[in-house]
Amino acid sequence: MADNLPNLSGARVAVLGAGKMGGILLQAFLKQQILSPERLLATVAHAERAAALSAQWGIQVSNDNLSAADAADVILLGVKPFQVPALLEEIRPALTPEKLLISFAASVRTEAIERAAVEEVPVIRAMPNTPSMLGAGISALCRGRYVRPEHMELAESLFAAVGRTVVVDEKHMDAVTGLSASGPAFIYIILESLAEAGVKVGLPRDIATLLAAQTTFGAAKMVLETGYHPALLKDAVTTPAGCTIDGILELEEGGLRVTLIKAVMRASQRAKELAAG
Repeated sequence: MADNLPNLSGARVAVLGAGKMGGILLQAFLKQQILSPERLLATVAHAERAAALSAQWGIQVSNDNLSAADAADVILLGVKPFQVPALLEEIRPALTPEKLLISFAASVRTEAIERAAVEEVPVIRAMPNTPSMLGAGISALCRGRYVRPEHMELAESLFAAVGRTVVVDEKHMDAVTGLSASGPAFIYIILESLAEAGVKVGLPRDIATLLAAQTTFGAAKMVLETGYHPALLKDAVTTPAGCTIDGILELEEGGLRVTLIKAVMRASQRAKELAAG
């Protein structure tokens, strides 16, 4: 690590806007013990909420973004995309090239943050997803103009606390949003449908839901841990003239494959539109 950027164990990290995703990340940092409570800061909009979260998490939570940014080495921007310009205006006096800014506001480009920060502040854009709550997330990271290898190393260490990480070019971040950020909602619909199907063929709802959820989890785990292509794993389940091939025929006739592809395309296109304002 460079002398002006502490390593992860020594860095002070501030999450500005500890809402849904910000709160998920904060709790993961604490649970995984990658940051001690005294090295974590957070902000929320209201003082009452700040006091409640401070008591709940055992860290310093306030509604003073500038003070938190000034005290931190790494600043995570957790506000909604439309709130980013005002937040950057507020904390600009605290921003220097020695700080690291990590934004997980959807569709806000690194270049826009760099322009607003004025100084040559290193900016990393991140796109985590909600399974990060259980340490099963996936976070895509892309670097801004002033980011050095040690900045990426620190960011990857942070997001590894909530699951896996990938580094991509910024041109791919809208596609990441459409696939892995929106994707859990698509999977929940599939899972819910499988459970409903179980009920339809006579299973109790709780058993049907458990079977559907564990089957979805196990199938994903097979892809991740074997490295086999999903098509190969599908073929291993599909015996000649068996039950599975009849089910697959229904899926193909119903257009599930094309519908999922179109869902990711639509979500990615929407991310592009949000980026364009």
